[in-house]
Amino acid sequence: MEPHPPDDSLMQSVARGDLPAFEQLVLRHQDSVWRTAYRMLGCRQSAEDVAQEAFLRVFEARERYRPTAAFRTYLYRIVVRLCVDHLRKGRPLAAGDLAPADDGPSPEHWAAQREQAVAVEQAIGRLPSRHRAAVVLRYYEGLSGREIAAVMDTSVKAVERLLARARGMLEARLRDFLVE
Repeated sequence: MEPHPPDDSLMQSVARGDLPAFEQLVLRHQDSVWRTAYRMLGCRQSAEDVAQEAFLRVFEARERYRPTAAFRTYLYRIVVRLCVDHLRKGRPLAAGDLAPADDGPSPEHWAAQREQAVAVEQAIGRLPSRHRAAVVLRYYEGLSGREIAAVMDTSVKAVERLLARARGMLEARLRDFLVE
């Protein structure tokens, strides 16, 4: 096997029962899957649960997988759907823990940065689930409009509208931070 085989090749190996290939896929994508779930759900434990469930579903569907889209698109589609289901069930959104502290020049700078990060996180957490998914996939995971459309099973135009509306909602909610 080549040193860094493409995801689709790994999935074909997984379909043939190659567990090390599945482990390689998990290791390659676990961080981005967890980050996406965390940013959509705002809770570390829920993100962990969704990430595990997503990989379990990939494994269970290994024999039915067809590389009609990039594996990453296939995986994000599963993650986003699990997150939306989680949110529909009315599970509360937590104001999650933030990334490690910033080494700002002063405690005041650090406090302002943290306050802003919490405000952004909470504002994203209040977006409708489809808007939140589009924002997380675009601005945090770096997916293109076409990739997001494939993940969300919609058109590129619809993704652009979701992102525009989400930006408008976020600007309204974060107006105090934008004034600076």
